Amino acid sequence: MRRGMKAAVLRDTLNMEVMEWTERTIGKEEVMLRVACCGICGTDQHIYHGHPGSAEVEPPIVLGHELAGVIEAVGENVAMLQPGDRVSVDPNIYCGSCEYCRSGRAQLCERLQAVGVTRDGGMAELCVVPAANCYKLPDHVSLMEGAMVEPLGCVLHGFKKLELRATQHVLIVGGGFIGQLFLQLVKAAGVSRITVSEPNSHKRNPLLALGAHAVVTPFDAEDAKGMINSADVVIECVGRPESVELAVAAARKGGQVLLFGVASPDARAAFSPYEVFSKELRIMGSFINPYTHEEAIALIAQGIVRIEPLISHCFRLNDLPEVMASYPQLNVTKAVIMQE
Repeated sequence: MRRGMKAAVLRDTLNMEVMEWTERTIGKEEVMLRVACCGICGTDQHIYHGHPGSAEVEPPIVLGHELAGVIEAVGENVAMLQPGDRVSVDPNIYCGSCEYCRSGRAQLCERLQAVGVTRDGGMAELCVVPAANCYKLPDHVSLMEGAMVEPLGCVLHGFKKLELRATQHVLIVGGGFIGQLFLQLVKAAGVSRITVSEPNSHKRNPLLALGAHAVVTPFDAEDAKGMINSADVVIECVGRPESVELAVAAARKGGQVLLFGVASPDARAAFSPYEVFSKELRIMGSFINPYTHEEAIALIAQGIVRIEPLISHCFRLNDLPEVMASYPQLNVTKAVIMQE
């Protein structure tokens, strides 16, 4: 059965409209979700401006890959879920048969599909998703927290690449939402010192409250000088050439550099290959969130990662065209769409 609903539809680059939209028919292995909360991700902004997401995007489409809600209907072959279940959605759909999927690297799937990227997502009243991508939420985890499981799962995938020890100094470049998630995981790992490089002075006290030992700014000459060759582990969460260059320069000999921030496809960073060679650096990338959803829910449920203090803006579905057009000027740490 196809159902009409209200959705924020990306009709073309820089063109989003709230309109009546027809949701896809529920397949035998799918469920229909009434969306309660959907996050606005930096990737949604990339797509809005005409860049690819985790896969190529073909408008018209409903964006929104960070979502949670309540199941309204289930396909005939769905046995583990039922109407009324509160669930968080892992948006990534892997083919299961390409060389990457078959070698345990599903995040590199050659035929990757994703809710809110290649098929309609959570910026709507309803969303049809594979039942296998739904994870039930504990009663004490809110649906807003459930929507934030996806970005935490992505952070967790990157975090697991790092080798952390109690003696280390960790530098996080960028104190926004992603940097704040990394900060909480690094704090829980028990490292010796955590520094966050963040130019926005309004984020200083929240970062210190989350566990940073120091907050510095890359625009201060003394702070910038002090970061050079200072950290055993550097986590880059911005995705700009200058922040990537800082990450490499800040790593000590034998250091680890995780490039997590999503850069524009045409961005280029300049650093010395000799520096990478002579410091014997490990430089790593991290892409999406393969099978980290369940663990991310547990981290929230146990209070190891706090979500609610990180949310700076809440919008309604009708706000989205204006919000997406003016997003860079809104000074957002993290924004979510809460349904009526």
